[in-house]
Amino acid sequence: MAAAQGMVERRGADLWLTHALMIVGVLIIFFPIWLAFVASTVNQSDIVSPPMPVLPGDQFWENYSAALFSGVNVPVATMLMNSLIMAVGIAVGKIVISLLSAFAIVYFRFPGRSFFFWMIFLTLMLPVEVRIVPTFEVVAGFGMLNSYSGLIFPLIASATATFLFRQFFMTIPDELAEAARVDGARPMRFFIDIVVPMSRTNVAALFVILFIYGWNQYLWPLLITTEPEMNTIVMGLKQMFPSGDDTADWPVIMATSILAMIPPVIVVISMQKLFIRGLVDSEK
Repeated sequence: MAAAQGMVERRGADLWLTHALMIVGVLIIFFPIWLAFVASTVNQSDIVSPPMPVLPGDQFWENYSAALFSGVNVPVATMLMNSLIMAVGIAVGKIVISLLSAFAIVYFRFPGRSFFFWMIFLTLMLPVEVRIVPTFEVVAGFGMLNSYSGLIFPLIASATATFLFRQFFMTIPDELAEAARVDGARPMRFFIDIVVPMSRTNVAALFVILFIYGWNQYLWPLLITTEPEMNTIVMGLKQMFPSGDDTADWPVIMATSILAMIPPVIVVISMQKLFIRGLVDSEK
């Protein structure tokens, strides 16, 4: 009895220690974000004159209104919308194309099936930065500069998502495909009614990752957009920093930084359960 009680006490101590370490880690990570929020609610003088305050000020509405509806070259609200359209378009495009590619590779028999899959997989060795010049020439040739299609289409192919969906499709029992064939279901009906619903946790996990990937894009939008109205939020943040002897409007910059974090945070929180299941649950 004493030994069991000692094990319970040690387990309780370990649990408290684990939670204490997690809380400390969260506070360390959250503190810079808190400082950015505080900086977005005070005056310029409060930031440049030490010590910087650690409690929010009374300039919240003024600073966030200036960021959302004024900005530097274009209002932040416009750049947020551009980034949102780009990120959703890239995530949805990558998932749709990868689902179809993996389905064709797994369930269709055609010559060179393995060859084409490994050719897709080898594109992982060619990131956007390597093929950016020919990609830019193609996009310019199709007249897609300064457009959402130019921002999205060159980035929607994903070898990683294709590989992950292929690996998952190979775990689906062959009996399901045989049963669907016996019932008279055509391949696309089997794909839509059975394969896609079974893949929803994988889709959710990939959507979160790919949305953040699209949201954080900087180099590609910088190259193909010359009109300020097509700027993304990441580009806008970079443009807010002064050049030369100009003075940075730090409250507005910090407000823009906080606004830029909100959409990815909403996506992660809203899809958290499916995201975790898609990463760790083997029984999809």
